[in-house]
Amino acid sequence: MQIISYIFLIIGGIFYFLGGLGILRMPDTFTRIQAGTKATTLGSFSIMIGIAFQFPSWTFKLLLIIILIAITNPIGSSAIARATYRSKHIPKNLVQDDLKKEGE
Repeated sequence: MQIISYIFLIIGGIFYFLGGLGILRMPDTFTRIQAGTKATTLGSFSIMIGIAFQFPSWTFKLLLIIILIAITNPIGSSAIARATYRSKHIPKNLVQDDLKKEGE
């Protein structure tokens, strides 16, 4: 069980590393949000699963944390994207603007 736990912990660490790298390398805010949110979600899930294999008595608490992360990460990234859009820092290569009001 420890080997499986270590594998999940390493996978989680790799996701966190790649998420940080994606945030540094992506060209605009919207793609940075996507890179950060997906990586932290998958990294957190992997680390929680690894901890659950290491400490089986914590499984229920870890499942609650996973559910909380699954709910809050999309809400947080959506709030950041909306604030970015409202601040008029829209990328120049935006193909379609669904939020733009008619006449603007």
